[in-house]
Amino acid sequence: MSKNWAGVPLETVEVILNYLSSTTTQTGPTVTASLMDSTYERGLKISKHEMDQLNIKPHDSVPQWNYTIRPLPANQQTAPKRGG
Repeated sequence: MSKNWAGVPLETVEVILNYLSSTTTQTGPTVTASLMDSTYERGLKISKHEMDQLNIKPHDSVPQWNYTIRPLPANQQTAPKRGG
């Protein structure tokens, strides 16, 4: 994506969304971008159980920033513990 907008000042949300939405790849995937004009609560904590429910596969290059998250297979999902 950064090659698509190289040297372009990203001064407005509209410019950013336009460049994101017009990004393509040689293999065919396309990018859809939209602005979510919502307010999100800060400081939410994720429990260890919730983190364990994530199927995270780090990539070889900069794994703390590059990773894939996929759903767990149905037979590996468990219900969250209540009241604790």
